[in-house]
Amino acid sequence: MAEVRETKLPGVGVRFDFVTGSGTPIGVLVHRTGRRDVLVYSRSDPSSCQSTIELDQQDATTLAELLGATRIAEELAAVQQDIAGLSIDWIQIEPKSEWAGRTLADAAVHTTTSVSIVALLDAEGAAIAAPGADAVLAPGSTAVAVGTAEGLEELARRLRQPRT
Repeated sequence: MAEVRETKLPGVGVRFDFVTGSGTPIGVLVHRTGRRDVLVYSRSDPSSCQSTIELDQQDATTLAELLGATRIAEELAAVQQDIAGLSIDWIQIEPKSEWAGRTLADAAVHTTTSVSIVALLDAEGAAIAAPGADAVLAPGSTAVAVGTAEGLEELARRLRQPRT
């Protein structure tokens, strides 16, 4: 069995990394919200992520069962992440989403979701820390948000799903 490195990300979750027998660095980020991201890193630059697959709790359970894992490991990971109901998540803003292109004030993000956006990262990785009400939720950017799991799920829905 490969050596697995565990990295606790306070308020975010836990990231588990290992290298496959064929030499591919792989990671799994278990968010406090229950979402899992499977990360495939570059062989030449293990700090560079080549691909990400987002799994909700049901998808993760299905995949784990297909791979032969037990639910006990999943329950243990959930217990390790419990920090007084506070979660942090990185949510990419999809171009056709409900709030894409709107300001934080116009979208009423905090009023609607009870979540605070603490940073906005543009597509090149430049950050706006503690963005003001006039900051724009630019398509392709990533919102770094803090709040309850439920609030973060609502924010993700409004930043990822196409307008109806």
